[in-house]
Amino acid sequence: MSFEPRDIQPDMAETTEDLAITTHHHHATPDAPVKAIIAGVLCVLAMWGGAIAAFGLPGLYIPAVIAVPFLFGMLVLISKG
Repeated sequence: MSFEPRDIQPDMAETTEDLAITTHHHHATPDAPVKAIIAGVLCVLAMWGGAIAAFGLPGLYIPAVIAVPFLFGMLVLISKG
């Protein structure tokens, strides 16, 4: 004999499923910007890995050297508050 949540509260289970179906794809989730940032970081890392595969050691350090001014500017912005 299997135990299902519907056996105890059938109305609540149906309401929860109906709510999930009606609100699932209609609104942007609050974590959408976080997903976009993670996707961007993963793309940059993939491109950097491709540069290393294509150019060897210079593909490793040249993008890091080019990123120094941007990262320095970010540190200044963070420290200003």
